[in-house]
Amino acid sequence: MKPYTVVYLLRHGETDGPKRVYKGHIDVPLSKRGVEQVEKVAEKLKHVIAKYPFEKTIILSSPLKRAVKTAEIIGEALSIEIIPMEILKERSFGKWEGMSLDEIVSAYPDDFERWRQNPAKFSPPEGESTLDVSNRAKRAIEHILKEYKDHRVLITAHGGINRVILCNLLNIPLENIFKIEQDFACVNIIEFYDKFPVVKLINGVFWR
Repeated sequence: MKPYTVVYLLRHGETDGPKRVYKGHIDVPLSKRGVEQVEKVAEKLKHVIAKYPFEKTIILSSPLKRAVKTAEIIGEALSIEIIPMEILKERSFGKWEGMSLDEIVSAYPDDFERWRQNPAKFSPPEGESTLDVSNRAKRAIEHILKEYKDHRVLITAHGGINRVILCNLLNIPLENIFKIEQDFACVNIIEFYDKFPVVKLINGVFWR
C-alpha cells in the first residue's frame, strides 16, 4: 500500500557559538562543521527520497537561520522549493536562553527542579511549556497532511520540536521527550497512511 505522504523530519546542523546551551529562539547560524554535516546529508537524501516515487517534493523550514541554511543546502542539492513556517520554530526557553544547564541550575534552582519533575507542563520563566509546543506541532502536522497529499515533505527544524512531534505521533507521554535523541543534522522518516503514521526511522545520522 502506498503512503499518503512521507515526511522527512530533520534537525539543523551544528551551530556557531557556545555548545550545550539552551538556544531556543536565539538566531544563531550554522557552524562550518554544521554546513559540512548538512551537505553530506543532502547527498544521502538524493538516494533515500527516491524510494518513494511521489512526483512532488517540498521543504518546510523553521524561520530561524540555522534551520533555513539547512533547508537551503538541501534544497539546492535536490532542486526543491523551500517554504518557511513560523509554527516550526524551536521552543522558547525564555530567560534560560543562552544559558548552560549548570548556569540554569545555579540561577533558577526551584524552577529547574519543577522542569525536571514535569517537563511536559512546566514553562521556563517567560518561555513555552512542552504542552504549548505540542499544540503548535500538532497544527503543523495537520497542515502538512491537509496541504501536501502525495508529497515527499522535508522539514528542517530543531531538536525540541522534533522530539515533541515524534512523541505525538507515537503516543509517547510528553514527560518522556528527552528519551528521544536528536543529533545535529539527523533525519527521521515518517510514512502517513491517510492520517495513520508509521515511523520508519528515528535519529538517522547520515553524515558520520
